Amino acid sequence: MQACALIAAPWRDPAEIAAALGDDPWTLALLSGGPQARWSYLMAEPDAVLILPPDEPRDPIAALRALAGPSAPTHPGGPPFQGGVAGLMAYELGDRFEPLGLARLADWPDLACARYSALLAFDHQTRGVLAIGRAETEPQAHARAETALAWLGLPAPSPPPSPLGALAADDGASYEAAVADVVARIAAGEIFQANIARRWRGRLAAGVAPVDLVRALAAQSPAPFAAYLRLPDRAVVSNSPERFVQAAAGRARTEPIKGTAPRGATPAEDQALAQALAASEKDRAENLMIVDLMRNDLSRVCAAGTVRTPELFTIATFANVHHLVSVVTGDFQPGRDALDLIAAAFPPGSITGAPKVQAMKVISGLEAPRGPFFGAMFHHGVDGAFDSNVLIRTAAFTRDADGWAIEARAGAGIVADSQPRSERLETEAKISALLKALS
Repeated sequence: MQACALIAAPWRDPAEIAAALGDDPWTLALLSGGPQARWSYLMAEPDAVLILPPDEPRDPIAALRALAGPSAPTHPGGPPFQGGVAGLMAYELGDRFEPLGLARLADWPDLACARYSALLAFDHQTRGVLAIGRAETEPQAHARAETALAWLGLPAPSPPPSPLGALAADDGASYEAAVADVVARIAAGEIFQANIARRWRGRLAAGVAPVDLVRALAAQSPAPFAAYLRLPDRAVVSNSPERFVQAAAGRARTEPIKGTAPRGATPAEDQALAQALAASEKDRAENLMIVDLMRNDLSRVCAAGTVRTPELFTIATFANVHHLVSVVTGDFQPGRDALDLIAAAFPPGSITGAPKVQAMKVISGLEAPRGPFFGAMFHHGVDGAFDSNVLIRTAAFTRDADGWAIEARAGAGIVADSQPRSERLETEAKISALLKALS
């Protein structure tokens, strides 16, 4: 039986430690921010890695099961995640579950993840940190925990000079034309909804690393499902507000976001905008379509009669926007688990549309390949528990001879009564926290 060691330590800010560690390949941070934050995780120095490029024919679910290995118990006094597999599922990983012949974003794998036996868990409620180590024996596990503990002693790097970088949007008129095209397809009965994204591109300033953006976002615009992964010559920084799927103790859960309003300039205006969003028939219909889609996805692996919607159209407020959030849950069928759910539900319904397969076909004709955008970052614990985000509010980085190139995308759910200009403005509200952090 695998041993697990926990060492308690005083609080340090997880984004600060990520900045100290984060330019090393395979450093991974899952950062929970905001008033409901509980656990953040930082891991590095993995035992094994798994990369599936587009031309690698291996079954991704079988490969993930092999990397994770047999289930092991967790420490009763520890956090929900105590080591295991974590990483990136790119949007086009879905092409392996429902083959559509999707093109790929250059040099991005479908799946990039690793198995971690040393990590830090940051408890935002108690303001404490646990260094966690896993190994075959107690002394080895303690040594792995000591490795993680040493990361807390790293000095915080000095903040880089401002601005961190710059992004420029693709042509707004082209985006509005894409929205109009989708509205016409909906009118013709081809689909009910599609999430169409707009692209921003630019560069980091000299001497700035992708992890510097993590620190800026955590300070200015904390999000509950933020994430960072450093790959060789690639990196992903996400400030996501959205959970994709979670699985634990035989139960599945998803929390789709659909429906957006900007924040107001005054408290009164802000409250009015939130109330208008809650009452918006267009936004509620948009959300309900995705709730129905996710109910269908969960029903493929959950027992009949157990799929429910305990929360519908809840207002969630973030630094730059209000959102409508719903919750769908279900109890797994015997023998089914989180990875079966990924095969049934990926990519997330909230960033594809309904019906999902046809919406994905429409998206592929209107957008460049998505790669890490609108995929998921996840952790899959040694006990089989699973959690993941939706990679919205996300920047992807590619290193070249001149430094780091940046790309970011923001989308909007297009329905029958969508107005192209309004949808374009929604993408700009969604991208604003990233732009502010860079500037």
